[in-house]
Amino acid sequence: MIITEAAAESAVPAVPGDAGATGAPEREQLKDAAIRALVQRIHQLQAERAQAFRRLEDLRIPACRRGHRQYLSSGPPYDFPRYRSTVHEVTQAFAAASREVLAVEAELAGPRAQPLLASHVRRLQQLEETRLATVALLQLMGTPELTGQDNLQMHQLKMKVIKTMEAISEVLQDLRFDAESAE
Repeated sequence: MIITEAAAESAVPAVPGDAGATGAPEREQLKDAAIRALVQRIHQLQAERAQAFRRLEDLRIPACRRGHRQYLSSGPPYDFPRYRSTVHEVTQAFAAASREVLAVEAELAGPRAQPLLASHVRRLQQLEETRLATVALLQLMGTPELTGQDNLQMHQLKMKVIKTMEAISEVLQDLRFDAESAE
């Protein structure tokens, strides 16, 4: 499955204040939330990201994989509406989660004066960016044109995803522990 670099990059806004039309209400809600509630929201957003990754994986079931291979081998003009639609929906889910995570980070770094917690949230966002880019590259390498090109690189990328997921778990644990200490 192909997720273009542009789609992967657009899923994660680079500017913390770039929350789009929904940014203002999100920030207003954050102002009144306790630190514990902010940390719980981060965990909820991580669950939403996990669900989005599962949707990407669902595209890889055998029937869809055959459809994906047919889609890729058919050449331009490509026409695979279900695939494009799912990738678009997943990209939107990643973008929405990223905007909200960045809003929580800004709240912790600014008005809450919790730089340690904000740094955990920033690290989490960076790790999720790495994970998404690596998963997209793995899926690209699984295309018929590239399959079997470099099994070692595929293995290394899979290991990178696993290590990134482990690092995400550690950051979430640190965030929870440090948030309890901050209250």
